[in-house]
Amino acid sequence: MSAENELQNRLADLRQQIHEHNYRYHVLDDPLISDVEFDRLLVELRQIEVEHPEWVTPDSPSQRAGAQMLDKFTKVQHPAPILSLANAFGTPDLRAWYERVVRLDDRVERAQFVVEPKIDGLSVVLHYREGMFVQGATRGNGEVGEEITANLRTVRSLPLRIPTNPDGPAAPPYLVVRGEAFMNIGDFERLNQKLEAAGQKTYLNPRNTAAGSLRQLDPSLTASRPLTLLIYQIVAGEGDFPATQWGTLEYLRGLGFPTPPAEFCTDLDEAVQVVESWEQRRHDLPYEADGVVIKINDLVLQADLGFAGKDPRGAIAYKFPAQEVTTILHEIRVNVGRTGRLTPYAVLEPVLIGGVVVKQATLHNFDYIRDKDIRPGDRVRLKRAGEVIPYVIGPVEAARTGAELPYEPPLNCPECGELVENLPGEVDWFCVNASCPEQLVRNVEHFVSRGAMDIVGLGIKIVEQLIAAEMVRDVADLYTLKREDLLALEGFAEKKADNLLESIEASKARPLSRLITALGIRGVGEVVAADLARAYPDLDALAATSIVALQGIEGIGPNIAAAIVDWFSHERNRLVLEKLKRAVVWPTGVVQAAVQVGGPFAGKTFVVTGTLAGFTRDGVKEFIEQHGGKVTGSVSKNTHYVVVGENPGSKLEKARQLGVPVIGEEELRRLVL
Repeated sequence: MSAENELQNRLADLRQQIHEHNYRYHVLDDPLISDVEFDRLLVELRQIEVEHPEWVTPDSPSQRAGAQMLDKFTKVQHPAPILSLANAFGTPDLRAWYERVVRLDDRVERAQFVVEPKIDGLSVVLHYREGMFVQGATRGNGEVGEEITANLRTVRSLPLRIPTNPDGPAAPPYLVVRGEAFMNIGDFERLNQKLEAAGQKTYLNPRNTAAGSLRQLDPSLTASRPLTLLIYQIVAGEGDFPATQWGTLEYLRGLGFPTPPAEFCTDLDEAVQVVESWEQRRHDLPYEADGVVIKINDLVLQADLGFAGKDPRGAIAYKFPAQEVTTILHEIRVNVGRTGRLTPYAVLEPVLIGGVVVKQATLHNFDYIRDKDIRPGDRVRLKRAGEVIPYVIGPVEAARTGAELPYEPPLNCPECGELVENLPGEVDWFCVNASCPEQLVRNVEHFVSRGAMDIVGLGIKIVEQLIAAEMVRDVADLYTLKREDLLALEGFAEKKADNLLESIEASKARPLSRLITALGIRGVGEVVAADLARAYPDLDALAATSIVALQGIEGIGPNIAAAIVDWFSHERNRLVLEKLKRAVVWPTGVVQAAVQVGGPFAGKTFVVTGTLAGFTRDGVKEFIEQHGGKVTGSVSKNTHYVVVGENPGSKLEKARQLGVPVIGEEELRRLVL
């Protein structure tokens, strides 16, 4: 064999290998080799093709990178109509469709069904001759579409030659299939993040992004977009094809096409159950689906049922409640949270979305409003995914009249009038007045919580009563409450009043770390509070510290340090501290006496996840700290051990990913022996 023949054979082998690895990676999600090994194969293939351009074929993996720019899209006549389906908007509509087709043909009573997700993307039609991809087009008007062959070649999950696996069924002489091109939600979000970081315009939703990407005149731009597709229908072809939809999907998978996650149903009742379950788990899909499609499995029966207008009678689209709509944004208002964080929200013209009438939606933060240029009076796009709070995606700029003016964030807290602050490098704006009325209920609730001052019996309902009666205007007022004050409140008898006053009095004995936690300083949780209590003897010393000194404490960065200094600089907060001091709520001491500074856990950081049999959550924290260790809430490369109990959360997986040692309760105890 000549050297040239050997090189041609190597080229053919490389193409086959790369096609197979592309299929396993982009379709099966089960790669056999690493990205580096894959890149080496592709580099070798391209080197051969550069030396021998006459050997380049349309199905070569090198052709995915994008061809020359197009002047325009040419029109393509489809070999058969590419039709849309009639819609059902609930189970009654679905059963009404079934009753209609049963009256036309009683075979429907014995029919089986296939249910597939209705992917929110762009319908595409793919042509193969002798197993090679030769043409691709959009659906267009159903009769004629636009040729986008060069763009579709860049989609990694599209097989350039079938079968992708040599052991698969033989490719028919001619095959035309239909599918949906789209962008996974995660890929869409990463694309937007990349564009935003580069200072470029971001996109509104995956569907429009996918459609726009496939209709680019420059295929190299399409190649840069993370597109994928699923194939679900044989439109035309030469050869023997399955007579059922379920068989068609199996046949397409055998050829190497990615197919949707369909479900087989023996009758309509089972199909209805599957449809209703899909409505609940639609958000488990990695892509957006606006419904499901219910198809009669028997393709001959489908065809015999014919059409109602242009809608095939043998299938129907069950549409989920809308997740994205447009409406008018009347006003932008601001909420003040427990930590003083100002959160803007939209007051909307009421609109039905996801089966719920929505009148308000979040706007995330003021940077989001500025970057999206969202203005009062705009017609805006609104989204509600799953059970989350609806949010405004962005304005419909084409609907503007010119009367809409850019929004300016407030300079003062809308509740107390104090100047709001924004630390360098942070997105959020804050009101740092601890006596701000809007924050007061949540501030007091946090102050009395178990991880803070642990005032038993003082739940949020009583907190609301005390504030409504103007007995508590800040957290320090809790220590001035009298028995007669409480007895004047609804629901209080002598025993209840006495118990609460005893609990308030007992809280004065809480250590300094608990009081620091209770103050609710932004970024200061239990771990940071414990570090501060070790570094400063009391709140007077902490109030007098500097940002530089605070940053000298491990785990405290510039933002938390600035937030601490800022909190103590405000006059209203200093007044609260003075009232606490007068009430003898002023613990001192660098470290709790029980803590072993040089114990067996000295210098070690622990994270606890799950339920432990022999410890409460506070108990295991105290055990670790008593032996010199530190407990944090999140796993990082600096974590020394993750202690795992029953039903651990995502922290266990994070520990495994980072290679952090995972131990159980008994191993934890043995470490101190």
